[in-house]
Order: sequence, then C-alpha cells, then structure tokens
Amino acid sequence: MRYAKWILIVVLLTVLTSFMGKDKPTKGLNVGNIAPDFNIASIAVSRQASELSDFQGKYVLLSFWASYDATSRMMNTTLNHTLRTSAQSSDVEMVSVSFDSYRSVFQETIRRDGIGQAVCFVDTEGETSDIYKKYHLQRGFTNYLLDANGVIVAKNLSATQLSDLLKHLPHS
Repeated sequence: MRYAKWILIVVLLTVLTSFMGKDKPTKGLNVGNIAPDFNIASIAVSRQASELSDFQGKYVLLSFWASYDATSRMMNTTLNHTLRTSAQSSDVEMVSVSFDSYRSVFQETIRRDGIGQAVCFVDTEGETSDIYKKYHLQRGFTNYLLDANGVIVAKNLSATQLSDLLKHLPHS
C-alpha cells in the first residue's frame, strides 16, 4: 500500500510537470540527430562499458539528471520504473547520467530512489563536463530515446510516452 501511494504521487507530479516548459525553444539535439558519443568509463561507478556507442544494436534510453534538480530526478526514477515493469523493455538499455558533484550524493540518491536495472553513471564535473556541453544541458536536463544506430527517435519522454513507445518497438 505504501508503494502504491508513492507511485501515485510520482504519477501526479509527472502529469503536473509535463505541462511546464512546453513553450521553451528546443535548441541543440533533436529527433533525427545522431546522439554524440561519450566515454562512459571515465564516469562509471563500476566498469560496464567504455563508450555510449558500445550499446549500439539496442535501443538506449539516455537520461540526464542530478539529485539537486527535483524534476529531472523524478523523471529518471519514473522512467527507470517504467522500464523495469514493462514486458517490452528487454530491447531497451537505460543509461542514466547524473551531474552530482559528489559520488556519495549520487550513490545515496540511486539507493533511495531504488534505481535498479539502469546503467547508472555520475559525471562529477557537472556543467563543465564534455557530456553536459555535447548534449546542450545548460538548457535543462532531458532524456533521449536512441534507436539501434544511435539516432535520437524521441526526446523529453514521460513515463506514459515511454510505455506507449515500448509497445511499438521492434523486438529481437
């Protein structure tokens, strides 16, 4: 019952925040662009891959967030939950990149948020990091769904939108 209340709160907050920022211009990376590659090994908590391109051949949900940004943190958590509970998620890998300044804050946040199957990374360089600049995150944290070739097929997905997309992805 406690988890049901928490999930309801997250869903309500997601719906409320989905209307925020809709009138902002979308500069930087958009649907149809190839996602810039970046070195994962340098930001990995545990070494699982060395480059974003190592995930090529699978769909990748790339989520950028920080514990100090409540909206991005909540979105990261709900997207992760959607992937964990979806029967169609086996062909999608989540790459979750936090821009927290301290690994300890990052580790405690993913523990508290119950981030499970996501491949979690932390870039402690924050706004000065190459990833932050390549993905134009000065305009705000976001998420991208990449196809098997690294092309952005969706941007700023909500959990509901992700769930709908998962139903239509080709399965291997």
